[in-house]
Amino acid sequence: MTQMLVGLLSVSGLCAFLALLLEIAHAYFADYGECRIDINQGTKTLTVKGGGKLLGTLMDQGIFIPSACGGRGSCGLCKVKVLEGGGPILPTETPYMNAQELGSGMRLSCQVRVRNDLKIQIPESFFLIKAFKTRVIGLKSLTHNIREVHLKLIDPPEIVFKPGQFIQFEVPEYEGCPEPVYRAYSIASAASRKTELKLTITYVERGLATTYIHKVLQEGNEVHINGPYGDFYLRHSDRDMILIATGSGLAPLLSILYQMAEEGIDRKATLYFGVRSRRDLFYEEEIHRIAASLPRFTFVPVLSEPLSEDRWEGETGMVTDPIRRDLQDGSQTEAYLCGNPFMIDAAVKLLKAKGVTEDRIYFDKFA
Repeated sequence: MTQMLVGLLSVSGLCAFLALLLEIAHAYFADYGECRIDINQGTKTLTVKGGGKLLGTLMDQGIFIPSACGGRGSCGLCKVKVLEGGGPILPTETPYMNAQELGSGMRLSCQVRVRNDLKIQIPESFFLIKAFKTRVIGLKSLTHNIREVHLKLIDPPEIVFKPGQFIQFEVPEYEGCPEPVYRAYSIASAASRKTELKLTITYVERGLATTYIHKVLQEGNEVHINGPYGDFYLRHSDRDMILIATGSGLAPLLSILYQMAEEGIDRKATLYFGVRSRRDLFYEEEIHRIAASLPRFTFVPVLSEPLSEDRWEGETGMVTDPIRRDLQDGSQTEAYLCGNPFMIDAAVKLLKAKGVTEDRIYFDKFA
């Protein structure tokens, strides 16, 4: 067994090394000259230097495609339809495509290299996404591993977004990070405050972006973002609402709660917020303040591993446990989920079993 594992690791390492060599070869030796990218049947035509990935090439031209992983091929969000010139689909793309997408020419733009002229199709809404220059006006530790980043918009001075959407944060080159990288973070602030944004960012060990944000970023620093992105937002109806979050997945749901309070949306809504122990809870006071404007809103924090010193008398276990007990008939319910993929998969399964139809379950997975 040990020899087999060593062999598999060796093969994986060799593949990674060969992939790196291929990228270096593309970057330094391949010369594809100028290439044309025709977008939406001539709506826009670009002349670009060939050789780069389509995602980055479009970004350089001010056209931003959603990407939660920053172009690493691990989120599956950066889909565009390539009508001509993209070459064969790669094995790194197929896990993120369904049969219909595979048949229609859908591709991951972070995996398509611009080697020749291309014809692509993208949603018109992508043309509305903008790049913003901002300044850090506040940094706050919300928990031992979650940091709030408060940004002031500089140019353009305002952003319009739907509560629940996210932006891409540009992490500049710094020690240990040889080139700029982009990561997606949901907006935690109210959409009515158009001149500023708040983000809640969980530290990931050895993560290029979160290491920078938690250990390098300072108040006064200039930050470049682009957005907004995403179709995770409040749908207007009279149905009861279940909101489920874990960790920093609370951010977009908090923004939705601000919207409900400010617009006087009087719907029965319950927020289930799952964390490990008492020290991992945050924004409690803010949620209770918002709740004062929402008479039919209930907040249910759930601790999976409360410590003895927590003296916790509230809900315990998985965040889905109280939902299993509380929700009897979900046929007239909408659900909004944000957090880690395992929680979301479990919650979707439970909600469907309780009668919540799939088309009324909206989620944003934080990988």
